[in-house]
Amino acid sequence: MTGRERILKHLEGQPVDHLPVMPITMMFACDQIGACYRDYCTDCRVLVEGQIRTAERFGFDYVNTMSDPAREAADCGARVEFFDHQPAALVEEDALLADKTRLARLRIPDPLGGGRMHNAVCAVALLKERVGRDLLVEGWIEGPVAEAADLRGINALMLDFYDDPGFVRDLFEFVVEMELRFARAQLEAGADLIGVGDAAASLVGPRFYETFVWPYEKRLMDGIRALGGRTRLHICGNTRRILSGMGRLGCHIVDLDFLVPMAEGRTAMGPGQVLLGNVDPVRVLRDGTPEEVTAAVAACHQAAGARFIVGAGCEVPRDTPPENLHAMVTYARSHSP
Repeated sequence: MTGRERILKHLEGQPVDHLPVMPITMMFACDQIGACYRDYCTDCRVLVEGQIRTAERFGFDYVNTMSDPAREAADCGARVEFFDHQPAALVEEDALLADKTRLARLRIPDPLGGGRMHNAVCAVALLKERVGRDLLVEGWIEGPVAEAADLRGINALMLDFYDDPGFVRDLFEFVVEMELRFARAQLEAGADLIGVGDAAASLVGPRFYETFVWPYEKRLMDGIRALGGRTRLHICGNTRRILSGMGRLGCHIVDLDFLVPMAEGRTAMGPGQVLLGNVDPVRVLRDGTPEEVTAAVAACHQAAGARFIVGAGCEVPRDTPPENLHAMVTYARSHSP
């Protein structure tokens, strides 16, 4: 059974030979080929080489196209700084929508127009060509809160929820339309699944999440499914207060960060939701021993039950010892759902 077959069958509730493995790697993957992270973010060939080398070395079941959250914002015209050894960063003090009236004049960029989104689409196509028969290929887009924060600035956006809710809704409308176009381009290039990163959603309280965020996340997930895609939701941080809403989105996979007890996620989302995670990326995966990693994965598996995919709570840190990542994969290979 190939990694791609294993993940797809598991998502469909069919028997598989062992648990799928889908840890997020970005800087870790870049380091596997000794590349500059600036190049990993901006040259699809570097990203693809890092992903394939990492998946083959450690036995992952998939490859992904994540590198940083600034692709869509950059193509919209946002100011982005690039660094040799860390992810690209949006310059918040010069946010594209510091002046809210600019939203009315902002146009959705063409995801095949030669910008950073186009580079990501090319990464999907190249991964599909090289390993797509054996490994699942995951594309990536930003969620409503995350992308709105990239365009407006996180601090300003949080105040907008109180001061100008109409603007927030208009901005979310823009974001959902843009992300669906980006998702379509990646699916047409060969992506099997679209990951949606909505990190800033963990900063929103449950009332605002249900009122403002959930309806737009739902439209985004439903839109991807209407395009024939599968969905994975990744919200960094402590999402304990919004777990039930996350479970009602109908995602194929929901990631849980290490701050959320896996048992709480299972209780809130029910027995059918596939959960991924949530080993502590730093204190356990990077700083622990292989035995501690094995124990942590086993605890996650026990709490999540059969509808479970092995991974860390968030990105695998770049200086994670290889033996610790091998321990995570060894557990998966030796256990069925």
